Amino acid sequence: MFPELKNDRFLRALLKQPVDTTPVWMMRQAGRYLPEYRASRATAGDFLSLCKNADFACEVTLQPLERYDLDAAILFSDILTIPDAMGLGLYFETGEGPKFRKTVRTEADVDALPIATANDLDYVMNAVTVIRKALNGRVPLIGFSGSPWTLATYMVEGGSSKDFRHIKGMMYKSPQVLHKLLDKLALSVIDYLNGQIKAGAQAVQIFDTWGGVLSGPMYQRFSLMYMKQILDGLIREYEGRKIPVILFTKNGGQWLENMAATGPDALGLDWTTDIGEARARVGDRVALQGNIDPCVLYAGEDVIRHEVENVLSSFGHGTGHVFNLGHGIHQFVDPAHPKYLIDAVHELGMKYHEEKYDDLDALND
Repeated sequence: MFPELKNDRFLRALLKQPVDTTPVWMMRQAGRYLPEYRASRATAGDFLSLCKNADFACEVTLQPLERYDLDAAILFSDILTIPDAMGLGLYFETGEGPKFRKTVRTEADVDALPIATANDLDYVMNAVTVIRKALNGRVPLIGFSGSPWTLATYMVEGGSSKDFRHIKGMMYKSPQVLHKLLDKLALSVIDYLNGQIKAGAQAVQIFDTWGGVLSGPMYQRFSLMYMKQILDGLIREYEGRKIPVILFTKNGGQWLENMAATGPDALGLDWTTDIGEARARVGDRVALQGNIDPCVLYAGEDVIRHEVENVLSSFGHGTGHVFNLGHGIHQFVDPAHPKYLIDAVHELGMKYHEEKYDDLDALND
């Protein structure tokens, strides 16, 4: 159905197979820092129209690949598609981020929510297939979802939050209600990600953007437990090929061992955790993705190369490293600067990969 993959470096690294150099992609690599993205968004009319039109979603997904020698593309969508499909009425206000017309604050609110399915989000599945075909085997396509906890924060708060008072209030006052909500979300994410895999995604990432606002015990109970439920329910091999899964909790570096024990293929790291120390802690259990500070991209080429070398040398020799930012690229970054980073990763990363590697069939071993 799809053209043969020409660059499998990203998938190999996630599966800890030998590569010729360290692969690299950037979270939020299709975004407002690119003038061509801003033009596409203006033509589409608004952000949601951009997401819900497969041709527009494909166009902006491929835009960074036309500029940079990236090793993966990531589906252009939003983590809040699932709550929107549950009927909460997602919308965006300029300068204020995402909002919902309905909030989830009571047990009756939770009981009224349907479990979202891939069929409810067929526009996302259609976009995945259109993008995968348009890539023509150039690089793999990453699908993604928000974690149940992260999705719940927006649903309960009604949008972005600084103090998370409503959802944390629910967590302490009515934990059984929050568990019921998180279970519905976990079931929805499982079907959603499996739908993306069937539609053409070759790897998937779970974004736990707000897991780091929890205490250790609460992270285990209200975030990590549900991500494990998702991992246990995901398709891990499809049409004879392994489907790597990346788990990323922002500000979650203190819980890496517990995260690795849930069974992902890779853990994403933000810039607050030293990647060499993380590798020493998790050993060979998982690959690592990350983790340069996105603000490095405000610097010039020499500084960017220096910081790239610092991350590469901290991880050290061998496979199992996907280079990335520690979070999404900022909208005010000069579009010329990511090229400095990407080219530096490929050039400087070669000396850390001296093994010979086999052909694509190794992904099926």
